[in-house]
Amino acid sequence: MATSPAAGAAILGTLNDFTSQKNWDKFFAIRGVGDSFEWYAEWPQIQAPLLSLLLEEEGADILVPGCGSSALSEQLYDLGFRRITNVDFSRVIVADMLRRHARVRPEMRWRVMDMTNMQFPDESFDFILDKGGLDALMEPEVGMELGMKYLNEAKRVLKSGGKFVCFTLAESHVLALLFSEFRFGWDMSIQAIAGEPSNKSAFQTFMVVMAKGKMGVVHTIKSLLDQSAKYCNMAQAKVVIHALQNENRIRESHTSGGDILFSLQDLQLGAIGDLNVIVPGRRRHLILGEQGSSLYCYKAVLLDSKNQTGAFVYHCGVFIVPKARAQEWLFASEEGQWHVVESAKAARLIMVFLDRRHMDSDIDVIKKDLSPLVKDLEPEYPEEADPIPFMMASDGVKQRDILHEVTSEITGPMVVEDVVYESVDGDQSCMSEKMFRRLVFKRSSGLVQSEALLIRESPSDETDNKNKKSSTASKKKRSHKKGSKSSLRIDHSYLGSSYHSSIICGLSLIASALSNAASSGEKVSTTIVGLGAGCLPMFLRGCLPYLDIEVVELDPIIEEVAKKYFGFSMDEQLKVHLGDGIRFIEEKAVPDHSALTHSVPNGKDSNAVRILIVDVDSSDLSSGLSCPPANFVEDHFLTSAKKFLSAGGLFVINLVVRSSTVREMVVSRLKAVFEHLYSLQLEEDVNEVLFASSSERYLEIDHLDGAATKLKAMLKFPVDLESDIQNLQKLQ
Repeated sequence: MATSPAAGAAILGTLNDFTSQKNWDKFFAIRGVGDSFEWYAEWPQIQAPLLSLLLEEEGADILVPGCGSSALSEQLYDLGFRRITNVDFSRVIVADMLRRHARVRPEMRWRVMDMTNMQFPDESFDFILDKGGLDALMEPEVGMELGMKYLNEAKRVLKSGGKFVCFTLAESHVLALLFSEFRFGWDMSIQAIAGEPSNKSAFQTFMVVMAKGKMGVVHTIKSLLDQSAKYCNMAQAKVVIHALQNENRIRESHTSGGDILFSLQDLQLGAIGDLNVIVPGRRRHLILGEQGSSLYCYKAVLLDSKNQTGAFVYHCGVFIVPKARAQEWLFASEEGQWHVVESAKAARLIMVFLDRRHMDSDIDVIKKDLSPLVKDLEPEYPEEADPIPFMMASDGVKQRDILHEVTSEITGPMVVEDVVYESVDGDQSCMSEKMFRRLVFKRSSGLVQSEALLIRESPSDETDNKNKKSSTASKKKRSHKKGSKSSLRIDHSYLGSSYHSSIICGLSLIASALSNAASSGEKVSTTIVGLGAGCLPMFLRGCLPYLDIEVVELDPIIEEVAKKYFGFSMDEQLKVHLGDGIRFIEEKAVPDHSALTHSVPNGKDSNAVRILIVDVDSSDLSSGLSCPPANFVEDHFLTSAKKFLSAGGLFVINLVVRSSTVREMVVSRLKAVFEHLYSLQLEEDVNEVLFASSSERYLEIDHLDGAATKLKAMLKFPVDLESDIQNLQKLQ
């Protein structure tokens, strides 16, 4: 016998908290024993839609959590569904239901159990039938915690392919939880349960069905709701229909193929498949951290290494990208990120991007905040017990003394600093004891644009200085204040950048032409686009004194810094032209049809060997081309460079590009303009130096080793040409 609605409403007033076991025990004790109490729809209303799901599953294992005193289980049992397990945390009601059904329905099981912490093995049931259980746990004052625990348990004990059927009033907070918890890997549908026509004010009951499918797959929700149908509560139905439409828009965005920003909860719910398993080539964007659970939120990318056959140093690692470097191709592009994964030697890499919210935080605080968040993304790896390592780009500086900071309208912020490097792996070589002066461009995220070796004045210089009388006592005092720094100067015979050595090596391609010019007393016209700190032109002037060098620099502040802090100086052999490098080359270029007697500006013979070096960094790193700027590899400029070299010579480009696609584009354009193209790839750097020529006239094509020997004999400063010349390759 069922309790009447009026009596049920009176008894219901005894419940102050639907989540309290004691309250439910009191409720069932007051209402008595021996009859049923139904929440929401009665059996006649739910029979048809429910049986349409169960008819072909007579041998199915069915779980009814939060069963209470509902007659749902006995109705199903009497229709032939015998393997039904009922659970409730109220001992009062479980004891009553056992007394009522033990003899007449002996195969049905009853258990005292908290449905938020069930003691069943994984994948125990084919069906879970919830009739008001979730709603009872989702009191607004309580929040979603109990509901989430219950749904996690339900998903755990449900077999693959099984169905979770939830009868609910579908209030907004309940629907929000159902939609998010069953968004990934579940086939979902919703329909309204017909109400009694005589009771228009009653709440509308809905049946939501979730079928357990493949993790990571997103399905739109099948709606069996008809807006023209006669609901017992039309206003409630309209709210559900609107929420369903919004959820389907979210689900459609996940299937559109774009880069979706997942939450950590999404990933834990199976948005990208099983997180415990490495999936080669898997890459997903996500947000780590939530308000209240961590100090900050972080944008991140999860990357599972494409090549899982290699030897990994870490099964999982975290790579932190500072805000200043976030727009670099290496970190902003997919191709660049895979380069980082390969370098990190981690089976799974979590790349975390810092932004302005993290600017004032110590990196150790950031790591501590991230540690529990990334732990949830760690794949199962029983052999690895060590904590997840954190990696971050570092310049390896042990000691730093900032000499000058300046901001240019053209180049942006710059820093001149003296540094001493840390020893590498305990190596106490003289390298770690030397001091270097660096010019750093902040626009390129701390790019060391130039680096020069600092050396002390020779004893003879110091003796000469002692023999000179000081003009005033104040000068002596100033000299004393400067201390040892006053005795340091730039060593212009040292090349701080390895690619500069590669540029010198590449001159072996025209070694005979350079030798002929040196022996005849002629000057070889050499144009360098990009001054930097002036290290390369100063080295060339001292190392190859027969070069006539003109440097083109766009930014006058760069010239001032080079002169004041890097010992750059000009004379008849070395000049600086302030202006746009592309326009300078275009104006100096001679026509293709120039005769042997044509001359170029400054009286230089158009047939003489010439050298053009482009060594300019790019302020826009988003394209993947860090050096030179993109307009220096456009067809128009390359054609001008060919004309500038006239009948022969060497066009040199310092290329910094991490995208193989962009690199191939640059090489293809050079091949289209120049007949001969060579490459010198640095083994431990991202730089590649390209050497191009439109004529064989001055090229040493067949005897590069001999040409390198010839060039080395001409150099005034020592340069290791032997190792680089082995890497010089002709690009076919």
